[in-house]
Amino acid sequence: MSSQRFTPEFKEEAVRQVIQRGYSVREVAERVGVSAHSLYKWVREARPKNAQADELAAAKLENQKLRAALRRTEEERDILKKAAAYFAKDHE
Repeated sequence: MSSQRFTPEFKEEAVRQVIQRGYSVREVAERVGVSAHSLYKWVREARPKNAQADELAAAKLENQKLRAALRRTEEERDILKKAAAYFAKDHE
């Protein structure tokens, strides 16, 4: 694709479709005729720095919750393995 110049209004509308309306970058890029790479760049530039920090903090919090749930599940699995071995030995 040749290096075209897009108006700020065009860029804003494309970014708005991704951020506010929830369409995927790939879908919007195909629909409006720009590369997905360019649209990703526009979206990244349009998001305020605080929003990126908030997203990172939310992702870290979710990661912590998932790790805790994984630990709890692994402990439950280990207990069940021990119980199964105990009852299997009991029936021999």
